[in-house]
Amino acid sequence: MRTKIASLHFKASDTLKEFAESEVQRLVKLSDDILSCEVEFSYAKNTKQAHVHISVNGSILNASETTDDFQKSLSLAVDKLEIQLKKLKGKKIAKRTATEE
Repeated sequence: MRTKIASLHFKASDTLKEFAESEVQRLVKLSDDILSCEVEFSYAKNTKQAHVHISVNGSILNASETTDDFQKSLSLAVDKLEIQLKKLKGKKIAKRTATEE
């Protein structure tokens, strides 16, 4: 999986980038079909926002979260994506079993 990390209005530290890499790896455990992942951090006043976009076999899943900490925002966004991936996987399995019958 190709991962791209970007930051707006500030320079992301190496520890934040490493944390982002490790959090995104949680998604790989759910699906081997993830082609690419983009993580974008933005900072405005006292809010820190994380946007995560993943490409999965023709589908694009997005999640974003805003808190007072980048790591917390990223963790919550990845949690949302885990739910979306599970739902997408369930739909694919349901479609496959429906065509087999």
